[in-house]
Parts: sequence; structure tokens; C-alpha cells
Amino acid sequence: MTRRPALRLSAYRTVLRTDLPSSLVVFLVALPLCVGVSVASGAPAELGLVTGIVGGLVTGLLPGSSLQVSGPAAGLTVLVFGAVQEHGLAALGVITAAAGLLQLAMGALKLGRLFRAISLSVVQGMLAGIGLVLIAGQLYAAAGAKAPAEGVAKLLGTPRLILDTLTGGGSALAAAAVGTGTVALLVLWRRLPARVRVIPAPLGAVGIAVLATALLDLPIGRVEVEGLAGVIHLPGMAEIGALGSTAMLGTVLAFALIASAESLFSAAAVDRLHDGPRTDYDRELLAQGVGNTVCGVLGALPMTAVIVRSAANVQAGARTKASRVLHGLWLLLFVVLLPDALGAIPLAALAGVLIHAGAKLVPVKELVPLWRAQRGEAVILAATAVGIVVTNLLEGVLLGLLLAVLKSAWDTSQLQVTVGERPDGSMLVRLTGTATFLRLPRLLETLEQLPADRCVCLDLTGVRYLDRACRSALQTWQERHDRGSEVELLGVPSLAAV
Repeated sequence: MTRRPALRLSAYRTVLRTDLPSSLVVFLVALPLCVGVSVASGAPAELGLVTGIVGGLVTGLLPGSSLQVSGPAAGLTVLVFGAVQEHGLAALGVITAAAGLLQLAMGALKLGRLFRAISLSVVQGMLAGIGLVLIAGQLYAAAGAKAPAEGVAKLLGTPRLILDTLTGGGSALAAAAVGTGTVALLVLWRRLPARVRVIPAPLGAVGIAVLATALLDLPIGRVEVEGLAGVIHLPGMAEIGALGSTAMLGTVLAFALIASAESLFSAAAVDRLHDGPRTDYDRELLAQGVGNTVCGVLGALPMTAVIVRSAANVQAGARTKASRVLHGLWLLLFVVLLPDALGAIPLAALAGVLIHAGAKLVPVKELVPLWRAQRGEAVILAATAVGIVVTNLLEGVLLGLLLAVLKSAWDTSQLQVTVGERPDGSMLVRLTGTATFLRLPRLLETLEQLPADRCVCLDLTGVRYLDRACRSALQTWQERHDRGSEVELLGVPSLAAV
């Protein structure tokens, strides 16, 4: 009877010794990111904090991944910004809630594990494309300028933006200096003394930017504060009714798939960082669905599991889910007790944080080794990233998935065609491997070069699989060749059954 209280006391000690300090670290990392992602998404800063709170207090309590932390993610910024521009901020809640319900359905059908089958090159290409668009858009925010709507226009307009900023002076140059300084601090933070690095880099960089802006009285834009009561918007019947449109349904599908993929990929990465219980992917998908449904009801941003916060949680020594739940509590207390503190944060500093986050999404160091080792995978990665920049997130990912499937089909469709001559003077054509439509050009080219007046023995005994396209093509070739000479078949009873 004395063991249960002892176990409970041990658990409480673990929370106090490891999870409580870890939750404070995650809170300090999440605070500037929640605000920055929200502002970059075209939404009030408080909505990003609401999503972070739900990610801690709601999703954090649910089973799935015990150490993974959820909230608004830089990876969804481009998608959310596009949705806000197209459908309006009022519709964001209903889109997020519908995406959450779709995640719940996928989790109930145990589809979570299927996300592990997506090509790594497509995932890296998706993140790279998001990173490029995010960097391009935040360069304008760092200079206090309005960014073009299209990703290509953002990139092409960057040289003009830099020139106008350098020659314009005034507030644009001051904002660019704050943004550039923030990025520089984030890059150099790990080289600072250990006692300084106790403060998370994003919080430290933003804090220094706040001090510099206040002391120098810089004329640059700051975060606009409305308070929770002014930003929480419950979905109305008008927004719910708009779900019937094709455009909004496509946005819901994109939200659900991208958020699910990013969360489960993050879970796989977090599992490699600790020795604790492994992630249950279906339960984690259900947890993300509950969180996004709640966020949608509150009119907040969609959430995903965020690798930056999750890694900080593990590295800070977290042992249980108490750390991520407590981080949500600290966010709630901050919003309630210190809302006006957000108004001191320069927008250029948040842009610098997101530029740094976007740069980390682009796998620059891996591109050259990948090109040398597996050029096909490198092409898929690059095509996915370019597709996202040129079109949009969903179409770019679909392009990458299509290329990955075609590459996989090409790799598995290995067909060897050898041509020889038998002692009786007839031709021997031996096929070995997998005969699919992808190998038809080479196969038909070889067969059509055979002499029309020679008998041919077509040996298919080494063919593991013969698809309908190849069977039909071989039947047509056999009928044509039989007009001049006989075709002998080995390995299949007949090519007539197509």
C-alpha cells in the first residue's frame, strides 16, 4: 500500500526536476515563433499564441508522442497566408476546424503510419520550397515593404527591394538593419559564452532588437496588439456555408495533408533524439486533429508538431508530457498578464527570426552529395521546391509525389533484352526482369530491328511481371511478324489474352 504514494512522489519530483525547467525553455523558444508565424501569416499576433496554448494544454495532454511540442509552424506560413488572402481571416477558423476533423478521420482509419511511406526527397523539397518562399516574403517585411503575392514575383523583386532599401534610407533602412542584425545574432548565438546561451536564441535576438529599437527610437513598425477578446472569432454560418466551394475544400485538404505530414515527420525525427516511448502515429494524428479542431473553433491558426520546439524540449531534459503542457500554461499566462509586451516587438525582428527559420528548411549542404549519389532523388527534391515557388504548396507537393512514383516505377521496372542466334538459324530474343510500359520504347525498338524473314523465338521465362501494355504490344508485334515468318513463344501460353 505504500508503493503507490512513493511512485507518485517520484513522478512529481521528475516533473519538478526536469519537466518544469524544460517547459520554461520551450516557452521562451515558442513565444517569438508563435508571434512571428502569426504576423507572417497575415493574422493578429495573438492568434499564433492561441494556437501555441492549444498545442500545449489540449494536444499536449493527448497520447501519441510524449515529448513532441505543437503550435503554429513556419512550414504552414505560406499556406495560411494564401488562405487568408483568398478567403479572408474570418474563414481561417472554419478551414482549420475542417482540416482537424479530416485529421481525426484519418487517425480513426489508422492512416497515420502511411505518411511514413512518403519519399524523403519530396519532404525535403517541400520544406525547401516553403523555406524559399518564406525567406523571399520576409525580406520585404524586414525592410518594412509590402511583398508581392506570388512566390516568383517575390524572388524576382528581391534585387529591386535591396536597391530601394539602400538608397531610400529612413525607416526602410532602419528596419532592414534590425532584421539583418536579428539574423546575424541567430547565426552567431551558438558562439557566445555558455552563460549567454542559457537564453534561447530566438528570444535573445528579439529581446536585443526590442532594446535597440527603444533606445534608438527607431521609426519602424511594431506588432499591433488587439487582445484575446478582439481576435478570437468563432466561425459563423456564412463561413461554414462557404466550405462547399471547391477552392475552400482544396485549402482544407492541403491544410490537413501538409499539417499531418509535417507533424508525423517531426515525430520520426524526435524519436531519434531520445530513448523514451516511441510515437504511436495514429494516436498522434488524432491528437493533432483534436488540436486543430479546437484552434478552428477559436478562429486561430492551424497547428503542427514543430521540430524546433520539440528538439529544445528533449535537449532541455524533458521526460514526460508535463513539459509541453506547462509550456502552454506559460503562454496563456503571458497573453493574459502581459499582452502589451507584444507591442514593443519590431516586425523586422520577427522577420529576421523567420528568415533564419526558413534558411534552415533548405538542405543546402545535402544537395551536392545527393546529386553525386542519387541524381534522381536530387531532381525530385529540386522539382518539388521549384514547383512550390512557381505554383503553390499543394501543387508543388503533388508534382514531387508524381515524380517519386514515376522514379520508383522506373527503378523497379528493370528489363534486360538480349538478342542472339540459335543453331537452326532462327533469332533468340530473351527478356529478363519486369516488363512494364516504361520499358516499351526500348523493347519495341529491339523487336522492330529484327529481320522480317527470320523465325524468332521469344523467351519470356525470365519475366517476373508482364503488364497489360507490354502484353498488348507484344501481341501486335507477333501478329505483324507472323506474316513473314513464325514466332515461337516460351514462358507464356498465349499473348492473345489481353
